[in-house]
Amino acid sequence: MPREFALLDALVPTLLLAFIAAAFGTLLLDRLFAWLGAYRLVWYPALFRLAIFGCLFAGLGLWIYQ
Repeated sequence: MPREFALLDALVPTLLLAFIAAAFGTLLLDRLFAWLGAYRLVWYPALFRLAIFGCLFAGLGLWIYQ
């Protein structure tokens, strides 16, 4: 997978796509956990959301740059 792609004649790092995908995945998981009522079991939901985003972004970044 290329490390950069051209977007309107500007080279954009592939991690930008990983960031957007992780943000979208976090939104989907947030809705799912809220619907299931899983946030009742979490001590601090905002920190849990940040951790989910960090895990998704790190996983996608490692998958891209392996």
